[in-house]
Amino acid sequence: MQTVYKLLAATSAVAALTGCVSPEQFETTPVQLQTSKGVVTCQLYTKDRVLWDRSIDRPASMPVQEADEICKQEGYRQMKEG
Repeated sequence: MQTVYKLLAATSAVAALTGCVSPEQFETTPVQLQTSKGVVTCQLYTKDRVLWDRSIDRPASMPVQEADEICKQEGYRQMKEG
């Protein structure tokens, strides 16, 4: 009976992973934004989702969280434009 449970658990795990959506499928061309600290390069995704938008390059003086927030703001700006 324990083997049946292990098989069921493994099958469930495979099924769950098969349905996962990968952000890479929705990548757009990276965008470079000029800020007072320098250029931030953003990886944006679909126009209707900013959850994954993030920085992929930033000035050394800028924390990752700040660069990521700049990219999310750009994602929201583009989403509003349509």
